[in-house]
Amino acid sequence: MPTQKLPLALVLRIFIPFALGYFLSYLYRVVNTVITTELAGDLGVDAAQLGLLTSIYFITFAAFQLPLGILLDRFGPQRVNALLLLFAALGALVFSRAEGMNGLILGRALIGFGVSACLMSAFKAFVQWFPKETLPLVNGLQLAAGGLGVLAASLPVEMALTVTDWRGVFTGLALLTVLVAILIFLAVPDKPGAVPERDWRQQLRGTLSIFTARRFWNMAPVSVATQAAFLATMSLWAGPWLRDVAGMERPQAASTLSWMAVGVIAGYIFIGFIAERLGRSGHSNLQLSRLGIGLFMLVQLGLVLELTRISTLLWILFGFFGTTGVLSYALLSQQFAPELAGRVNTALNLLVFVCSFVAQWGMGAIINAHGSENGHYHPDGYQAALLLMLLIQLLAMAASSWHARRYRDRDRVLPDT
Repeated sequence: MPTQKLPLALVLRIFIPFALGYFLSYLYRVVNTVITTELAGDLGVDAAQLGLLTSIYFITFAAFQLPLGILLDRFGPQRVNALLLLFAALGALVFSRAEGMNGLILGRALIGFGVSACLMSAFKAFVQWFPKETLPLVNGLQLAAGGLGVLAASLPVEMALTVTDWRGVFTGLALLTVLVAILIFLAVPDKPGAVPERDWRQQLRGTLSIFTARRFWNMAPVSVATQAAFLATMSLWAGPWLRDVAGMERPQAASTLSWMAVGVIAGYIFIGFIAERLGRSGHSNLQLSRLGIGLFMLVQLGLVLELTRISTLLWILFGFFGTTGVLSYALLSQQFAPELAGRVNTALNLLVFVCSFVAQWGMGAIINAHGSENGHYHPDGYQAALLLMLLIQLLAMAASSWHARRYRDRDRVLPDT
């Protein structure tokens, strides 16, 4: 679908403010992979602590997903996202002033909480304002904005560290986040009549019905496992792997991370384009999702085997095929009544980010257990951590296939009444 079909006024007033918020969400998610050496040198943070610290973002993000859906329905995406981004700005400021793990964890927790609405609020606003036929395009561009956040967290942050330190980087991010929050609040208009009058008990019952539906568990395990591996690795352990396994210096590693970000951007745009074409022709995206996930696991096998001669290619493909997990949101939503679609997405988001927290922390513990020397961790630690993540994904795929075969055509999804 050509971009000129997007109304310019809506692009300026709706899309750009929310895209900037999602850009910041991904930048915050990934930035620690570039500053690991600084955190270790300044505050003595080891791999296990780094995994816990960075993954705190995921657990506070996840904890707010269920109430988020209700708040978005009740107060609208503009107010909710703008207010939460102020907490992210506060978290960045706390992080920049931290003198130990407690301060770092508090700051990181506030950041995760503060950016927890950036994607879901955008999706809700787009449904309210954009013509229905443009939604696949605008949603794909929103996801690509997250990829730009990954790109900004690589070479640009590396360059910023040549003129300031990690504390200065986070102080700048705090200021930028406040400006984006103000932009969203002032630029995005209210949608008259867009907020439904719904009883919160009915909404909660609808959410619980999702978690008890067999169709949710037909697809959720493999989606959660692959997305947890994607987010946990990309947002922290990719950079240290390039340093300790591939033997890259920081500028070369930052360049490779930038190429990985390009893979993420290209993946989201490609997936959106192909999914829109398949949907228009009446075909399901299930096969596309399965193919993408299979190729994603094949790329991870290359990382496990330490194919360092093609490190850059592997990480580009890691970013590209890792994006296929986003198809699960649309596929799951189609299995439920339309009024449950938003809560299906936040329910899946909850599981994805809880498991990302566990995965990122657990990978750090495994890497740390294999020892370190002069701030570098043993390659065997990365190999063991990545292998475990790959095995979990294979088990999840097997479990999902078994569950789907066992309960095929037996599940019945009721509307939220």
